[in-house]
Amino acid sequence: MLFNSLIFILFFIWVLLVHYSPLTWRFKKNHLLIASYTFYAAWNPPYILLLMISTWVDWHVAKKIHQQTNPVKRKHWLWLSLTVNLGMLASFKYAGFMADNFTDLMQVLGFSVTLADPGFILPVGISFFTFQTLSYTLDIYYKRLQPWHNFRDYALFVSFFPQLVAGPIVRAKDFLPQTQQQSQVSVAVFSLGISLFIIGLFQKTVLADTFFAPVVDQVFAHSTGIDTASAWLGSLFFSAQIFSDFSGYSLCAIGIALCLGFNLPVNFRSPFAAIGFSDLWRRWHISLSSWLRDYLYIPLGGNRQGQWRLYRNLMITMLLGGLWHGAAWTFVIWGGLHGLLLVIEHRLGKTRGYQNLLPNKLFQIVYGLFTFMMVMLAFVIFRADNMTQAVQLITALWPHTSNQFVIEINLWLQIVMLAFVLLITTQIFMRNRQLNNVLENMPVLWRTLMLSLFLLLMFITNGNSHAFIYFQF
Repeated sequence: MLFNSLIFILFFIWVLLVHYSPLTWRFKKNHLLIASYTFYAAWNPPYILLLMISTWVDWHVAKKIHQQTNPVKRKHWLWLSLTVNLGMLASFKYAGFMADNFTDLMQVLGFSVTLADPGFILPVGISFFTFQTLSYTLDIYYKRLQPWHNFRDYALFVSFFPQLVAGPIVRAKDFLPQTQQQSQVSVAVFSLGISLFIIGLFQKTVLADTFFAPVVDQVFAHSTGIDTASAWLGSLFFSAQIFSDFSGYSLCAIGIALCLGFNLPVNFRSPFAAIGFSDLWRRWHISLSSWLRDYLYIPLGGNRQGQWRLYRNLMITMLLGGLWHGAAWTFVIWGGLHGLLLVIEHRLGKTRGYQNLLPNKLFQIVYGLFTFMMVMLAFVIFRADNMTQAVQLITALWPHTSNQFVIEINLWLQIVMLAFVLLITTQIFMRNRQLNNVLENMPVLWRTLMLSLFLLLMFITNGNSHAFIYFQF
């Protein structure tokens, strides 16, 4: 069930009608839970069992961890949670990848081994809801949180439909207190939620799907003989596409939740206006980067055990963060490249020359441009089907001539280029601003005109109903 579909709009209207009816809060929470499972069942009904298993196991494991005083037994219960959740991920997401790589390794060693393809269909959102429920168990293990008293509330936390299949990844300490009583949603807050939902749909259907995706698809389909200008357009536009697609989903989820009286964390803060790679990861997919920081990087030792272990921890975190995105070496290399860039930046940060340059405005502009260029190159690897294609496209960025495939420069492409420039300009403007604050302070007339324009453009472009990119993760 896509946000950009008529069936979802009808589903959401029904949920709102029940949510704002005079029924009890207990009934409404039960209804929200049923609605969330219905939403997930629309993708593939049998996979509801995975969601239920993950929820049930972590609920009971967390209680056992809290009750235990023996550190060894507490760790045993934690390993049960990790085994179930990461085992599901490994089985459904990485089984084929591991089998293919094992087969390739055996061939290199001179053995002929053929493993059957497990043929699993990837459950949508499994990487998101397993990380979300794991955070609850881990918070209790590290004694940051007390077990919640109501299983229904916990099940709603894991399955809450706005962010269930593509985030933001929510923490129990932030969400569960909001289930205790129904929030009173003012007209202004409800209006803000609808505004975020419309902006998110605009980013997805108009910017990502209508403007950027067609050019990106053409470029990556003709990577073997592409000219320099087309390679640059495809690379730049994919960065814009994946941002518009994923940020669009997050804004939709945050807006829908706000209409229901729930606050979800911000997932993007103008990442293309980042100055440096540490700054980038404070702005891109914030709920994942903070999850990896709190539950992987810091437990590994963080920056507390010397420089070389800091670099090791950064590399491990980013490599696993890349692997989280998908079962392919391109994702691992993408994560490794970001890890390497973070290591270099941390190393430079220890030098006096780098520290002296940081306040300089010209240096900030140059370093911001360098950050964006490296992010773009990394996204070429992220988008590529394999490293051969990635190398072809990155090589094509250097000046050369090719007559095999050249994107035609016409009025439509000029409009798309203008949209790209406006997107980057908007992020620079929003670098130190919060979207919620900007919308709340915007005059009603201006906000109405802006949202009306977005709705009109969605109508003109027929509101493409492509799946969100991050559903595959």
